[in-house]
Amino acid sequence: MGMQLRISYHHHLHHSRSISPRAKAQSGRKKGTSSPHNYGIVASSNVGAPLWDTWKPDKASSAPSLSDIIWPSAGAFAAMAILGRIDELLRPKGISMTIAPLGAVCAVLFATPTSPGARKYNVFMSQIGCAAIGVVALSVLGPGWVARSCALAASIAFMIYTRSTHPPAASLPILFIDGAKLHHLSFGYALFPGAAGCIILCLIQAMVLHLKDNFKF
Repeated sequence: MGMQLRISYHHHLHHSRSISPRAKAQSGRKKGTSSPHNYGIVASSNVGAPLWDTWKPDKASSAPSLSDIIWPSAGAFAAMAILGRIDELLRPKGISMTIAPLGAVCAVLFATPTSPGARKYNVFMSQIGCAAIGVVALSVLGPGWVARSCALAASIAFMIYTRSTHPPAASLPILFIDGAKLHHLSFGYALFPGAAGCIILCLIQAMVLHLKDNFKF
C-alpha cells in the first residue's frame, strides 16, 4: 500500500513539472479559472492614436453628399434672413433677435441634427437656464471678469446637472453681462431673444429635414 502511494505521488509530481506554464494558463482559461500570473495585459501599437485622430476627419463617417451640404446651408441662410426681417420690425423698440449665439445654434441644428446638443430638451433647457444665470451673475457681481467667469462656470455645471448640454447656450450669460443694451430685459432675457429665436430655428430645421429627405441630390 505504501509503495503504491509513493508511485502515485511521484507520477503526479512528474506530470505537473512536465506541463509548461503556457499550457497551465490555457487549461485554467478553459476551466474558467485564471493563473496568478495572467494579468490580461494586451500590447497595442495604437497607444497614441486617439490623440492624433482628433486632428483628422472622422474616418467612420462617409463623405458628405451634395444634399448634406446644400440643405443645412440653405436652412442657416433662411434662419438668419427670417431673424433679420423680425429685427426690422422690432427696431423701433430697440431690441434684436439676431444675436451671435443663434448662429451657433444654427450650426448645431442644421449641421448635426442627430447630435445630443440638437435635442429640443437640451436646446430650450440650456438656453433658458444659462440666460437666467447671466442675469443673476450681473445682479450679484456686477459687470466684469468675475461675473463672466462665475456665470460661465455655473452655466456648464447647470447643463451637466440637467443633462442638457448645448454649447451655444454657454455664450448667453457673457453676452448679457457685456451687452448694456440687453440689461433692461432683466429676467425676460431668459426667454427672449434666445429661447424665442430657437423656436423659429427649430421650425425651420423641421422643414429643412423634410426637404432633405424628399429632395436628395
